[in-house]
Amino acid sequence: MAYSTNASAPPSGGFRWLQLIIGVVCMAMIANLQYGWTFFVSPMAKAHSWDVASIQVAFSIFVALETWLTPLEGWIVDSLGQRGPRLMVAAGGIFVALGWLINAKATSLEMLYLGAIVSGIGAGGIYATCVGNAVKWFPDRRGLAVGCTAAGFGAGAAVTVIPIQMMIASVGYADTFFWFALVQGGVIFVLAWFLRPPLSGEVPPASAVKVLQSKTSSTPGQMLASPMFWLLYLMFVLVSASGLMVAAQLAIIAKDYGVSQTVLLFGATTLTVAGIIDNVANGSARPFFGWVSDQIGREYTMAIAFTAGGLAYWLLGTAGTTPWTFVICAAIVFFTWGEIFSLFPSTCTDMFGAKYATTNTSLLYTAKGLSAFVVPLANVLKTYSGSWHSVFAVAAIMNFIVVALALFVVRPIRLNASEKKNPVVQAAE
Repeated sequence: MAYSTNASAPPSGGFRWLQLIIGVVCMAMIANLQYGWTFFVSPMAKAHSWDVASIQVAFSIFVALETWLTPLEGWIVDSLGQRGPRLMVAAGGIFVALGWLINAKATSLEMLYLGAIVSGIGAGGIYATCVGNAVKWFPDRRGLAVGCTAAGFGAGAAVTVIPIQMMIASVGYADTFFWFALVQGGVIFVLAWFLRPPLSGEVPPASAVKVLQSKTSSTPGQMLASPMFWLLYLMFVLVSASGLMVAAQLAIIAKDYGVSQTVLLFGATTLTVAGIIDNVANGSARPFFGWVSDQIGREYTMAIAFTAGGLAYWLLGTAGTTPWTFVICAAIVFFTWGEIFSLFPSTCTDMFGAKYATTNTSLLYTAKGLSAFVVPLANVLKTYSGSWHSVFAVAAIMNFIVVALALFVVRPIRLNASEKKNPVVQAAE
């Protein structure tokens, strides 16, 4: 690592919060790439007579590239030391803008897939860097800091739900892609130059931490050799896949339920209201459950959130067929899903230390890329069964499995390691 070893530097107060705020804003600027996607699907299908399932392959490609390259991007950030965050995020801003500019001009599915590749690479670099920076600056509030950072990605699209739909209706989806590409990429590029990791002595000691936390840092290789990492990976895949199925299909589900264009509130349709509320719920879940996990522990928080999530999927499949019940049930789904992006990075850093956190949390984050390929399978299952109920039933079961693993496998192993004073996983002193 190329970090300074100036141990006499006083702990930073306002500056580390500034770093957090910049990370949150950068994450908000890439939120539309995932959560605004659903509004572009039908217009693209209509304009080019493309099959919806084929268009959704672009979504899967984006999520896969956004996640699977993050270990490399994280390693570059960690290796470059003080320059790492700013260079990676600046490059990411350029790629994000370029990806949506390609989408704006795409006249074939292959070109659309290219746009997904480019934007996915850029978004992954930004995501990995901002999350890694957060866990390094806030060892004392790790769950909250990662939650706030991830909230930018989860809720950032909420303020643009109406503008995107209005622009698509007035100037078309292509011009909407074009102008949002320039704005989002430009903001990221400017803010990138203010980012850096903490120097030695700039962050508070972990003496007041209430959760199990490592006293040493494991290298990426050591982490990959640990069965605990792969257990976390499996849990991440299961929960992530369930939420992505809804995030990518929200507009289609509302249309199949016959509620998408029903006017609900101040002239806004069910889909518009759901889009706003869902993004707010998704984003707010991340700092909320992150904060809760700082108080009661990661595993107990997972159990609470994912049990509620499993019930929420069941409700959406059985009671979400009217406009208001659709909005409410979908909001609960997003509120009990979004916290995975604060709980899992925090848990990973608790287990394996902060020194290589950008790389290590990025390796775990690749689980989201794997889970993205379940999204098209949801369409297949829906077509085979004739309804969305079977899709939601599978999603609920996946959440309940993770609850059992968190309570009866992960926590007992971590407690046992703590009692034996295992340096890889032990209680903070």
